[in-house]
Amino acid sequence: MKEKPPVVWESGIEIDAVYGPKEVERSGGSDGIGRPGEYPYTRGIHPGMYRTRPWTMRQYSGFGTAAETHERFLYLIKHGQTGLNVAFDLPTQCGLDSDDPMAEGEVGRVGMAVDTLSDMEEAFADIDLNAITVSLTINGAAAPIMAMYFAMARKRGYDIATLRGTAQNDILKEFIGRGTWIFPVEDSIRLVGDTIEFCAHEVPKYSAVSVCGYHIRESGANAAQEMAYGLAIAKAYIDHTLARGLDIDDFARGLSFNFDIFGNLWEQVAKFRAGRRLWAKILREQYGAKNPKSMQLRMIAGGGGKGLTVQQPLNNIVRGAYYALASALSGTQTMALCSYDEAYTIPSEEAARISLRTMQILMDEIGLCDTVDPLAGSYFVESTTNAMEEKIVEIMDDLDAQGGIVQGVSSGIVQAEVNRQAYLQEQRVQAGEIPKIGVNRFVEEEEEREVEFHPYSEQEAVKQIARLDAVRARRDGPQVETLLAEVRAAASEKRNVMPAILDAVEAYATVGEVCGVLKEVYGTYREPVRF
Repeated sequence: MKEKPPVVWESGIEIDAVYGPKEVERSGGSDGIGRPGEYPYTRGIHPGMYRTRPWTMRQYSGFGTAAETHERFLYLIKHGQTGLNVAFDLPTQCGLDSDDPMAEGEVGRVGMAVDTLSDMEEAFADIDLNAITVSLTINGAAAPIMAMYFAMARKRGYDIATLRGTAQNDILKEFIGRGTWIFPVEDSIRLVGDTIEFCAHEVPKYSAVSVCGYHIRESGANAAQEMAYGLAIAKAYIDHTLARGLDIDDFARGLSFNFDIFGNLWEQVAKFRAGRRLWAKILREQYGAKNPKSMQLRMIAGGGGKGLTVQQPLNNIVRGAYYALASALSGTQTMALCSYDEAYTIPSEEAARISLRTMQILMDEIGLCDTVDPLAGSYFVESTTNAMEEKIVEIMDDLDAQGGIVQGVSSGIVQAEVNRQAYLQEQRVQAGEIPKIGVNRFVEEEEEREVEFHPYSEQEAVKQIARLDAVRARRDGPQVETLLAEVRAAASEKRNVMPAILDAVEAYATVGEVCGVLKEVYGTYREPVRF
């Protein structure tokens, strides 16, 4: 009988056929398992986990104008969604107004167009910001968008000192994975630091940064690299903020994480349990954190778009269910699933509802909330959790030996490694070494793809520009210019720009205007290309 080749995860961990006590001891032992809600949080950050605090269901959503996105928000909330995860269009992400020539053809195409506070007000009208937490998926233009959200909340009578929510605001992963950067690396990190510092003092319950390993994984990194680079990025933001004179326990609880799920279920589980434990060790041992909340890795774990296929798209419903299972078994706080049609288009209402129902079925029917960390104590799970932690540490140590994550991003070393990994992964898919149903196994010769494409309306872009013109016409123009000058002065003098930006957007300064004065001071980023 022909012997099967060894099973090796994408992260490079070789899997044994059978696990027992000896394998656990050989991998590092069981001392790091602990109890749920206790250091080092391998089994979860809350003692009761889903028995007392079920995961938040937060689908990624946003398209067209604020009015269209508001309708989708209400639809999702009506069907049981418990959080909102806001998609912004590319011009907004890149700090451009909708009437900028560079924005032509992209206004509202892959997310909601936001130019001024007026758009933010319309998007969240009649939504209870205390009952529905909101995640803003914005990075390069995070400062003005966060300021608009705070201004909108304050204008509606909310006390921003008690406001909960999060902003992605992870610019280092943009340099690695997505490319919606605006300013040079060091100045971009300074802006992240401004938001962390501002929130620590003024909006202490708000998570100023959601470190996003997700997009690094989507760009080609393997599971261990995703976690290693994510933790390294978080450390870079901590180091920068500590240099401002803040204490670690003043702001560390405001860091959260966004991670990806696709591929081997057990690899994902090991990644999250190992990452949670390692983060707790880093905060206590390297940074001297004393507050347990500072050591807790809070995360959204979402079913990854890269795992979906254009071929046989209904299979993506099944994939999404398994991704949700992996997310729950991993101990996430918030869950999101890419909908089955996202390999083609912005999700239809039906597809978004199926993803939401998938999470609800998992929560209410399948028993994932019955007990905390049901996989704990498994010889296999504990051995691979130990092996994954060792692999993550190895990657982080190698990164530090090359100068650290900031130097690695500035020089393009990290981007080159992720690109290399993406190439190798695609080679393995093409060769059939990574099985993909419908792509390299059980392929249909002639497929009928019944997928509803989301229409793009040029008329909605015209409406958005008209709305922007109307806001500019009725605002106090000289006041806006004065407040933008204060933003420019704060940036030039290396003061925290958030107070000045908040004042400017409250007077209806635009995203493009705020980012424009910051560009005058910081300049723009030029990407290094490595081969």
